[in-house]
Amino acid sequence: MNKPSLLVMDMQNGTVSRFQANPELLRPVQKSVETARRYNIPVIFVRVAFSEGYPEVSPRNKIFSQIAQFGGITVSDHATQIHESVQPVNGEPVVTKYRVSAFAGSNLEVILRARQIDTLILTGIATGGVVLSTLREAADKDFAIKVLSDACIDPDPEVHRVLMEKVFPRQADVLTVDNWIGELDSMTKE
Repeated sequence: MNKPSLLVMDMQNGTVSRFQANPELLRPVQKSVETARRYNIPVIFVRVAFSEGYPEVSPRNKIFSQIAQFGGITVSDHATQIHESVQPVNGEPVVTKYRVSAFAGSNLEVILRARQIDTLILTGIATGGVVLSTLREAADKDFAIKVLSDACIDPDPEVHRVLMEKVFPRQADVLTVDNWIGELDSMTKE
C-alpha cells in the first residue's frame, strides 16, 4: 500500500504574482490541495527563501546570486510566504529550500521518512524548475511519483508540454487532477 503526500511547491506570493492575470491557472492546484485534505493525504508546502545576508547563496550560482545582489526573497519577506489561495492548515509543514529542488538544503526528506511517505504527488510553479528538479531527485531517492499536469504551471507552455509528454513519463505517472481524483475514488470503492 502506497503512502502518498501532496507537495505544493513554490506557490508563494512572489511566484504566484506572475500569473495573477489568469487566476484560473491556480484552480487545479487549489483543487489538488482540497482533494488531498478530503482523502487525508498529507500536504507539504515547499518554498524557496534565504536567510538575511544570503549565506546560502554562492556567487557562482547563476540564478540565486542575482537575488543576493538585488535583495528580497528572505524567509520573512511577503514574497516567500505561501499564497492565500492554498494556505497551510492544521499543522501542515512549510519546508524552506535553498535551491531549485524541494530537497536541496531542506528538511523535506526527513519529514517524508518520518511519516513513512513513499509516493510523492507533485504540483507547483514552475514545471521546468522546481517540478523537474524535485522529480529527478525524488526518482533517484526511489520515491514513486505522480505529477498533476494541470496543477503545474510554467511561463513557457512548450517547456511544460515537452516535460509532461516526453520527459516526466519516464520516471512518473503524469495525470490531471481530475484523473487523480478518479483514481482515489475508485480505490475507496474497492
